[in-house]
Parts: sequence; structure tokens; C-alpha cells
Amino acid sequence: EGAELATGGTRRGIVVSTLAEARFFAAGGFDDILYAFPVPRWRLAECSALAQRLQQFQVLLDSPQGLELLLQNPLPGGKRWLVWLKLDCGNGRAGIRPTDPEALALARAIAQGSPELVTLVGVYAHCGNTYGCRDIPAIQAIARDTTAAVLEFVTA
Repeated sequence: EGAELATGGTRRGIVVSTLAEARFFAAGGFDDILYAFPVPRWRLAECSALAQRLQQFQVLLDSPQGLELLLQNPLPGGKRWLVWLKLDCGNGRAGIRPTDPEALALARAIAQGSPELVTLVGVYAHCGNTYGCRDIPAIQAIARDTTAAVLEFVTA
């Protein structure tokens, strides 16, 4: 009910951190879901099933190996993997650092490689490094730094 309110009744454009959440929301009629964790090989079959079932099931990539995994496992029926490049802007949990030279190469490989199989939707950063902040100015500083890093990366 809360997710329906948060999406203005559209049941679109939600982000989940587990596949259990994705399945729950899909069963509730949500059909535009981002799984906000780089696709692990052992979860690929579940991701594929959701991608085939939903209008838009989006995943994160943060490595050339992740891209290769998706390319080697295309979706049937003309569907494409919809991916966001996961940037690590200081959280240190998942993603590729935007200053890493491999990050631009990976973005280009996703965007220009095989768009009929894997399509780059955008870049994604999560400010999980705010969890330890003790006040609003500290949270705002991380948000500013993350925004600057993402914008600099996208501009490049």
C-alpha cells in the first residue's frame, strides 16, 4: 500500500534491494522494478524470469564480468537486459569508482556493445555512506559530493 502511494498509483519506478522484494512487488502488479544490486551469477535465472515477466525489470552492473554474464545469457522473445551502471561514490559496498578509468570503458561497452541484448539505462549511485552521519550537514556534504562525482562521470 505504501509503495502504491509513493508511486502515485502508477506502480512503476520502484527500487528493491532483494529479489524477494522484487517478486513481492511484481505479484502486486508493479511492472517497473530496479534490482539495486549488481547481478550475481547465482541469481541470474531469477533475474531472467522477472525480466521476462515484467514490462521493465532493471539490474545493476559494475564490472565487465557482469556485462559478459548478461551478454552470454540473452533474454528470449526480443527482450533486452535493462542495466544501470553502478557507481561507488564513497559507500564502498558495490560499484565501480567513477574515477576508475575502467568505469568509462565499461559504460561505453554497455552502451555500444550489443544494445539489442543489453541496454544502458543510466548510472546509479547509492549514498549508503550517509548511514553513519550524525547530522544533516554531514549528509548534505555526502549528497553534494556524490552528485558532483556522478555529473562529472556522465559529462566525461
